[in-house]
Amino acid sequence: MTKNILITGGAGYLGSILVPELLGIGHKVTIVDGFGGDLASLATSCANTNFMPIRGDARDKSLMQKLIAKADVVIPLAALVGAPLCARDEIATITTNFEAIKMVVELMSKNQMLLYPTTNSGYGIGEQGKFCTEETPLNPISLYGKTKVDAEAEVLNSGNGITYRLATVFGMAPKMRVDLLVNDFTYRAVADRAVVIFEGHFKRNYIHIRDVARAFIHGIDNYQAMNNQPYNVGLSDANLSKIELCERIKLQIPKFTFLESNIGEDPDKRDYIVSNEKLEKSGFMPQWGIDRGIAELIKGYEMLNVRRFTNV
Repeated sequence: MTKNILITGGAGYLGSILVPELLGIGHKVTIVDGFGGDLASLATSCANTNFMPIRGDARDKSLMQKLIAKADVVIPLAALVGAPLCARDEIATITTNFEAIKMVVELMSKNQMLLYPTTNSGYGIGEQGKFCTEETPLNPISLYGKTKVDAEAEVLNSGNGITYRLATVFGMAPKMRVDLLVNDFTYRAVADRAVVIFEGHFKRNYIHIRDVARAFIHGIDNYQAMNNQPYNVGLSDANLSKIELCERIKLQIPKFTFLESNIGEDPDKRDYIVSNEKLEKSGFMPQWGIDRGIAELIKGYEMLNVRRFTNV
């Protein structure tokens, strides 16, 4: 059944994959985005009569009120993403990552669907050898993590919304990001054949961007069963340390050298392993593993001037 879907930040890294997927299965998609910089990530979607881009700000209440009133589904992607970027502009982080989501929740009715992407960085530093589940207490250690966790609470307290605690995303996209860990390390392997790692034992979970898009579609299709619950979204076989990730990259780029430094530290202190069993039990299974994603990235980096694609 065709739905009217509103996506804020729809021209970004995730939106540039999600929007064409939604249009491809017949939905009508309106996006709100500032379109800052050289953004043509959704240029090919303009040929689709079901696509409507709007230049605007997701914090603009009058604009959002008009658009939400026409929507069946709202997916608020607009955010300042990552600890370094958020630390540089705390006001924009709070107003975009938290206050704009609170406003969306207040403007929506119970008859509409809300699917909100948060982050499993909200788990902060996990217990050694113990998987973080959706019942694990949240302990964000960066402003990015705190604002996303607070926004998730607004969604869940409203009684209407699915929240996705995304693992660290990787993979090629029309609006590329190279500062994400798998994307970054693979680029360094392709371009420099070397990387120096800080705190290489720190572990994270990972998920391909196309599987994130599929998770949103899964949530729309199964909204009643999944509503008002958080879900971890990641690869169950990819709770990897930085060193383990480099070893996987080296399998495809044998000349890649990685060294761990005892001097210096990672500004992002996240260290945890995650269980994705709850989402899998709802009927969703990822299709993109780490090795397949690394192979895709290697091909992509043969084409891109990647210095343009970063949030840091």
